[in-house]
Amino acid sequence: MRSTETLTRAEIAEAIHRRLGLSRAESLGMVEAILQHMSNALTDGENVKISGFGTFLLRDKGERIGRNPKTGIEVPITPRRVMTFRASQMLKDRIAQV
Repeated sequence: MRSTETLTRAEIAEAIHRRLGLSRAESLGMVEAILQHMSNALTDGENVKISGFGTFLLRDKGERIGRNPKTGIEVPITPRRVMTFRASQMLKDRIAQV
């Protein structure tokens, strides 16, 4: 069964507000600062590891030949950097229990 629910920045900030008693503006600022810090690290080519949650990994893909599935014509795919997420074992175990 697939859930259509999405956790938003505002909901994370609201949870921080309720649990820590910070103002809503401070809570949202904290969420934004964390996400900005993670984005900057990834932009600078660093992987981001959050213990007990997972790792955002950067990988450089080289140029390769692909095929247009509609026409069958071979086309070059340019080199690029992609980001993947690898969940920690702890997170995988928690998800499996649901």
